[in-house]
Amino acid sequence: MKHILSLIVLNHAGVLTRVAGLFSRRGYNIESIAVGITEDPNVSRMTIVVDGDENVVEQITKNVHKLIDVLKVSDITHDDCVDRELALIKVTANSSNRSEILQIVDIFRARIVDVGEQSVIVEVTGDEGKVDAIIQLLRPYGIKEVARTGMIAMVRGTKMQKTPSRRVINI
Repeated sequence: MKHILSLIVLNHAGVLTRVAGLFSRRGYNIESIAVGITEDPNVSRMTIVVDGDENVVEQITKNVHKLIDVLKVSDITHDDCVDRELALIKVTANSSNRSEILQIVDIFRARIVDVGEQSVIVEVTGDEGKVDAIIQLLRPYGIKEVARTGMIAMVRGTKMQKTPSRRVINI
């Protein structure tokens, strides 16, 4: 089963490497990882998607939380959350199939962000299923490249993921 882990970490160089290294050393594969600063420029949020059973994820969570720069780890898999992914898809497009591609793009509320003589680049945002679905529909036209961000997620409603107060030592 896929699990969504949300980490609040200090915004320092090397934190991503340490977190990813922990997964690697333990033999766990990260399906996707996305990192960005939060409303506080000293803190970043990591969204990690990992495949494993409850025991594996619990062990991962405990090990990740031991890292010095990790402030909070939450498994938000079963929480009511909003998740999104961004994908750029370069599709072979010529005068004979361009209108069909545009129809698919409109149906998915995606958009064309670049037009070339022999290709277009489509930008789509949505959950993993939506991104997978548009890729499947565009595949017969000839997909040249795909770039996906991986999932980002946030728990819905008023329940905020507060950053715990930990003593921060700036070096």
